Amino acid sequence: MAEGLRERKKRETRQRISDIATGLFLERGFMAVTIADVADAADVSVNTVYNYFPAKEDLFFDRSKGVVDRLSRWVRGRDRGESAARAVLRELRAEVEAVSPRMGLIEGYDRFMRCIDEAPPLRSRLWRIQQEVLENLETTLREETRAAADDPLPGLIAGQICWVHGTVFVVIGREMAQGRNPDEVSREVLGLLDDIEDLLSEKVLNYAVRGAE
Repeated sequence: MAEGLRERKKRETRQRISDIATGLFLERGFMAVTIADVADAADVSVNTVYNYFPAKEDLFFDRSKGVVDRLSRWVRGRDRGESAARAVLRELRAEVEAVSPRMGLIEGYDRFMRCIDEAPPLRSRLWRIQQEVLENLETTLREETRAAADDPLPGLIAGQICWVHGTVFVVIGREMAQGRNPDEVSREVLGLLDDIEDLLSEKVLNYAVRGAE
């Protein structure tokens, strides 16, 4: 269904507030910026900011919904004959090889990571997002394999896949925080993904293989 004018204006306003807030956070630090500061810079009321973003952390992690759903989307979209873990590894390799900003492979990512490191509320929210990723993936694996409610495997496999995903992000964040070139980090992380795959057991690598449909 086509987006109406009202919906488009609301989406654009929300994005503008988020972009302005992100700039302020990166410039001054998350803890030093208030909602009033954001509202003033965006030329809107404080209530308008809260209407779009119930908490200040929501402004910083505006795109977290896509992160929470990403692993599940990759698993649901796996190819015929492909397992859940191999689908995630394939997608990660494609993102890293493309030097995707979504993976943190972008100049200035060190400022983003430093902002999180210096703000306890952001570290807490990031931990919660990581838990949501895990819970969402476990639910997806249960649905995809039609596993029984008491079957521990979906949770265990989800934990392994999240470890792969999290390790890649930690390494990228650490290297980019040193001001390194994204292309160089990309090449190194592609090698790391090969090492990670070698560490995974056959049970993990062959779980939830998509059959012929």
